[in-house]
Amino acid sequence: MTSVQGTVRQFAPETRDGSVLLDDGSDVPFAAAAFDAGGLLRLRPGQRVRLERNASDEVTLVTIVTFPGAG
Repeated sequence: MTSVQGTVRQFAPETRDGSVLLDDGSDVPFAAAAFDAGGLLRLRPGQRVRLERNASDEVTLVTIVTFPGAG
């Protein structure tokens, strides 16, 4: 599992999915399951977050940077 940080580009509260702009300029989408795994209630554009990705490079967790990661 790898962990990276970025800035929320967009978030849809109705579907609980969105995307994060990484520091290298990559736009990384995340699904509702990754948002739900972080225990968050909402995200807003410009908010700093950490993403954890599995071996397939899928986002598995979205958390606020100051929150602890999984495991």
